[in-house]
Amino acid sequence: MLDVYVNVNQANPMTPTAGKTLNRESSDARQQWSISDLAAELQVTPRTLRFYEAEGLIEPIRGPGGSRTYTRRDRARMQLILRGKRFGMTLTEIAEIIDMYDGAESSKVRQLERVVERVTEITAELIERQDDIARTLNELDDVSQQCQTKLRQLRTRT
Repeated sequence: MLDVYVNVNQANPMTPTAGKTLNRESSDARQQWSISDLAAELQVTPRTLRFYEAEGLIEPIRGPGGSRTYTRRDRARMQLILRGKRFGMTLTEIAEIIDMYDGAESSKVRQLERVVERVTEITAELIERQDDIARTLNELDDVSQQCQTKLRQLRTRT
């Protein structure tokens, strides 16, 4: 099942590092992460986390000296951001979807409606690309066959 909510009270089964151990407290039980711990768990660089912070999509707690502490909310939002990127969504679309969440049922409905709408659009775009690729492969096959035929003809003349 696609978990599209920014749910800070549940662990997400779609974590990219499922089955891997970080030799630290279980991510499901944790409440906070350092930048390096969260980056390792999500299999991204610390720079990626800083980028999404600069874009306003996550808001880590700043400690003395500027150190970042990420919460379950930040972790959940990052999981949704990364999933949205894999689906081909823009940062604006991702922000729109995850910012809808305020815990109210009406927000969940709006969020799901927008996700369904965008997933439908992405699916149509991918099908169109798939058709384009199939046409291109057929054209390449035709060109290859024509070239091979011409090459055989040239070789038999000599």
